[in-house]
Amino acid sequence: MKPRELLSRSLWLAPLLLSLVFVGGVLAWVRANGIEEQELQRQTLISDALSTEVQLRGRIDEEITHLRKLAAGLAGEAPSQAALAADPEVNAGLRRLWLSVTWLDAQNRVLAEVPSQAAANRYEDGLSLHLTARVAPDGVLVVRYAPALLLKRGVPWWLARKYDLQLVDSADQVIASSTESPLRVAQGARPSYRVALTGPLRASPLTEATLADAALELTLRDPIPDGVRPLAWVLVAGFLPAIAVASWLLRRQMRHVQRAEVAGRTEAAWRRAMEDSALVALRARDFDGRLLYVNRTFCDMVGLAQEQLVGLLPPMPYWPPDAFEELTERNRRSLAGQAPREGFEARWRHSSGRMVDVMVFESPLVDAGGSQIGWMGSIIDITERKQLEERERRQVETLAHNARLTMLGEVASTLAHELNQPLTAIASYGAGVTNSLTKLGVHDELVLGALQRLGQQAAHAGRIVARIREFLTRREPRHERCDLNEVISAALDLLKRDCQRRGVALELSLTAAVPAVLADAVLIEQVVINLVRNAADALQAREAGRRVTVSSRVAGDFVRIDVSDNGPGLGGRRIEQLCAPFYSTKADGMGMGLAICRSIVEAHQGVLDASDTSTGGALFSFSLPLTREPSRDLTPETVHG
Repeated sequence: MKPRELLSRSLWLAPLLLSLVFVGGVLAWVRANGIEEQELQRQTLISDALSTEVQLRGRIDEEITHLRKLAAGLAGEAPSQAALAADPEVNAGLRRLWLSVTWLDAQNRVLAEVPSQAAANRYEDGLSLHLTARVAPDGVLVVRYAPALLLKRGVPWWLARKYDLQLVDSADQVIASSTESPLRVAQGARPSYRVALTGPLRASPLTEATLADAALELTLRDPIPDGVRPLAWVLVAGFLPAIAVASWLLRRQMRHVQRAEVAGRTEAAWRRAMEDSALVALRARDFDGRLLYVNRTFCDMVGLAQEQLVGLLPPMPYWPPDAFEELTERNRRSLAGQAPREGFEARWRHSSGRMVDVMVFESPLVDAGGSQIGWMGSIIDITERKQLEERERRQVETLAHNARLTMLGEVASTLAHELNQPLTAIASYGAGVTNSLTKLGVHDELVLGALQRLGQQAAHAGRIVARIREFLTRREPRHERCDLNEVISAALDLLKRDCQRRGVALELSLTAAVPAVLADAVLIEQVVINLVRNAADALQAREAGRRVTVSSRVAGDFVRIDVSDNGPGLGGRRIEQLCAPFYSTKADGMGMGLAICRSIVEAHQGVLDASDTSTGGALFSFSLPLTREPSRDLTPETVHG
C-alpha cells in the first residue's frame, strides 16, 4: 500500500491522538495553574497579615492618643467618678473599645472607676489588656480593653470573612479570636501566617510589662485544594471513552464519504460538461450575495476567470462604476426575494471595458435537504437586441426632430413676417409725432431725442427680423465689411440697462487693432447678445459680484470673441450637448438659442466653442475668418444637417 493511501486511510486516528495530547496538556495546565494559585494565595495571605498587623497597631496607637488626651484634660481636677463619667473622651472610648477607665493614685489605690466593677465584667471570660497614662500631679489612668473586641472592631469586615484571626502567645495558646469558639487548627490543614506583635500590648496596669511574645495569626477559611481537581479527573474519564467512540464512528463515516466522493466526482464531471456547453450564463449565490459558482458562459460574458469570481461579495468587478447605487439596490432586492419572475434588465461591464446588456432571471437555490441556501441566476446576453432597439429608436427620434425643426422654421418665418408690419407702424408713428411736434414749434430735446431713438430701435428691430427671416428661409447672410468691436459695443449698449437691473457688471476688453471682417453684422450682433444674456442668466444664482467679460483678439487668420462669466460653470457639459436643438439648462428655455448661434457662426465659416474657466465660470467663444470668403454653398440647411 502506498504511503499516501495509508495516510489517507489512517486519518480517522488523528482525532484520538490529538485528544490524548489535549488531555495531557489540560492535566498539566491544571496542575501548573493549581501551584500558581497556591503561591498567589500564600503571597496574598502574607500581605493581608502584615496589613492587619499595621491596622491593629494603628488602632492601639489611636486609643493611646485618646487616653493621653483624657489624662491631660483631667490634670489638676479632684478625682471622682462623676468627673470621669461626664468626660466626652471616656464616653467615646467606652463606645469604641474600652471596657473600663480607672483613676489610681500614686499608691495604685482606686480613686474613681467608670463603669462600675459589675458592668465592666462583660469580657471577664477572656484575657483583657491595659493601657495607662499619667495624670498630673501624681495620678494614673488605666484603660482596660478586650483583645477579642480589638480583633472584631479593628479588622475590616472582608478580612474577617476571609480569615480566622487569633492572638496567640509563645506557648501557642489563644489569647483572643475573631470567632466565637476558637479552635487550634492542625499545622498544614489550612494555610496560615503569623506576625509578631510588638509594642504597647500591656498585660498588667501596674507594671511596664508587655506581651512581647504575642503574635497575630491569620488562617484562610477556604483554601485552594492541592493537586488536580476531582472535576478535571471526572471530565477526562468521560472524555476519553467518548472520543474513542467518536473516532470509531468517524472511521466508519469516512468510508461512506470516500465511496460518495467517487460517485460525486463522476456526477460533477457530467454536470460540468452540460453546464459549460449551455449558451445561458449561470451563477449561484448565497444569501449574502457571495458567488458560489459560475459557468464558462458567465466567465466569457464578463471577461473574468472562474477563480477570480468565485467567493466575491458585492460590489462585483463587472458592475459599471456609474451604476453602483442602482445595482446595489437591485442586488439587495434580489437577495431579499423581490426579483420579478419575468426577469429584469441590467448593464454590466466586460473586463475589456465594453458594456454588456443582460436579462437576469433569479430562482431559489435549494440543497439536498430541500432548504434554500441562496439564489440561482440565469443570465442572457441581450446586447445585440438592445443595439437594434436603440437604432430603431434613434431613427424615430431623428424623424420627429426633423419634423420639429421644419415646424419651428415655419413658425419663426411666420412670426418674422407678422412682426414687420407693427414695427413699420411704430417707426411711422414715431416719425409722424416728430414732424407734428416740429410744426407746432415744440423743441423739447428730451422728447425729440426719445422719439428719434424709438425710430432707430424700431428700424433696427425690423432689420433683425428681416435678417432672421432670410436666414430661416435658406437665403444667404449679407456679408459686408464690418468692425467687430463696433458690433460688440452696439450689442452691449442694448443690454446695458437690463444688466444693470440684474446687478451684472459688463466689462469690455477689445483689441484696438482688430481688422474688419466680412460678416452679417446683424446676425453676429444677435450671437453676442444671446451669449451675454445666457451668461447673465447663469449669474442669477450668485448673490454678489456678478461679472461678464467680453473680449476680442486676433488669433492667426481668425478674430476670436470671448464671453466669460464668474458663474457656476458648465457642469461637465460639452458644446455638442449645449447646442443640441431643444436642449436647455433653463426651466423656461426653448433650447434653440445656442443652436441658432452655432448655425450663424458656422454659416460664416467660424467655430463656436465652450469651456470652464480656471476660476469656475463658463467661457463661450466664437471665431470668424479674416481673409477667406464665406462659402456661397453653405446654408443653414447644410449646417443643421
